Amino acid sequence: MLITFNDIQMRKVTYVILSLSIILSGCSQRANTYFEKELTFPDFVTSDQKVKLAAYVVPNKHQYEWQQMELTAFIHFGINTFTGKEWGEGNEDPELFNPTDFDAEQWVTSLQNAGFKMIVLTAKHHDGFCLWPTETTNHSVASSSWRNGNGDVVNEVRDACEKYNMKFGIYLSPWDRNAESYGDSPAYNDFFVQQLTELLTNYGEINEIWFDGANGEGPNGKVQEYNWQRFYHVIDSLQPSAVKAIMGNDIRWVGNENGLGRETEWSVTPLQPNISDAIINENIRLNITTTSEDLGSSILIEESNSVYWYPSEVDVSIRPGWFYHEEENQQVKTLNELVDIYFQSVGMNSVLLLNVPPDKRGRIYELDVERLNQFGTYISNTFSNDKLTDGDAYWKARSGDSKEYNVIPGETINTIMLQEDILKGQRVEKFSVEGFINDKWIVLTEGTTIGYKRLLRFPDISPAKLRLTVYETRDIANIQKFGAYYAPKL
Repeated sequence: MLITFNDIQMRKVTYVILSLSIILSGCSQRANTYFEKELTFPDFVTSDQKVKLAAYVVPNKHQYEWQQMELTAFIHFGINTFTGKEWGEGNEDPELFNPTDFDAEQWVTSLQNAGFKMIVLTAKHHDGFCLWPTETTNHSVASSSWRNGNGDVVNEVRDACEKYNMKFGIYLSPWDRNAESYGDSPAYNDFFVQQLTELLTNYGEINEIWFDGANGEGPNGKVQEYNWQRFYHVIDSLQPSAVKAIMGNDIRWVGNENGLGRETEWSVTPLQPNISDAIINENIRLNITTTSEDLGSSILIEESNSVYWYPSEVDVSIRPGWFYHEEENQQVKTLNELVDIYFQSVGMNSVLLLNVPPDKRGRIYELDVERLNQFGTYISNTFSNDKLTDGDAYWKARSGDSKEYNVIPGETINTIMLQEDILKGQRVEKFSVEGFINDKWIVLTEGTTIGYKRLLRFPDISPAKLRLTVYETRDIANIQKFGAYYAPKL
């Protein structure tokens, strides 16, 4: 039997309508009533129904696996490492690139020991210098004397990641200050696709592909127009398991480079990256950008035409700069700063992308390694010791429901962790946690969204019990984990 494209589209529409009918009729706990990654609202649904339906948008398999990593690392390494610049000009001599003791395994083991699950390497930054021997340009490691011109940073990092079971991602700058074709949009897009194809074909499995939206004038004075849809097609065809970040439609930039998530961080949002006129116009209509404070409130969803599972990634550098600078060796973030960043990223329903730039030797500097070890030990020790006896009990909560949990007798706590089962959507809008002390319930902390993970801190206390109250939720909330911990003072 011949199945046409129109037949497939009709089946998709029929499925959506049937699923909507099941959810809106109140039989919402039946199987197969979730919408992976996106949902476009039919014209017939009301504003209130849009909010309820948004509770059934869930991550796809690759987004979920990405969220579970929690800690990922950015590696900014390239020609800027040797010139002392943050943004290169594109006219640097490739001979400047000459790490004296390059050791990708040291990068991977240093980060893995600290609990990081993936490395995202800057295969090409804005200067256009390529860390692999590309056929697209002479501005690459092949034109340097490092490894006698036979070096390949991408390959060595990829091999180290495979050896130690670390996931691997790439950053490929769309802006290229060296490429003569930049600004001649069709020609440069061909050039960029060739680079992307090389990286996605020759280096095994790629888990994350990171694009920023950097754009400038080319040598011809023209602004480049990127063909994002074409780039997406290349990625989806060559690396279908990879998540597309920032200018991609799988992972969203949090909106700052300071390691700060939002107090209210929704993974379900009408926001999408500005890759087409239709999306740009819709974002303008809703008055939302990546830096907006409100990206998922009920009021915003009521006004939207579509919603997406588009979770937040928080990027920040362990140093003031993104590339290594010797003068910053004594400005590595303190353990206290890194722990605060963890609570404000992973602890606010995001994944942390911490930049750790290798030095001119091609190694992560000793103080950076020491700080990573301190950070990994602190997080591991703190969250491996749950003070509750029954926090793993799965709980389905309606608005206004409360549940009590037992604290191990005599234990002191100052931190709580909450997790929703996001495979059944993100739903909690407001909650509080109370402690039972001297025969009275005392409010310890409260919050809005939970999502994959929410961490909250408060002064040391030794309650007999804790009580979690879900004040507001979009449909039934699925609480997967409630934990209590003691985080040592720093």
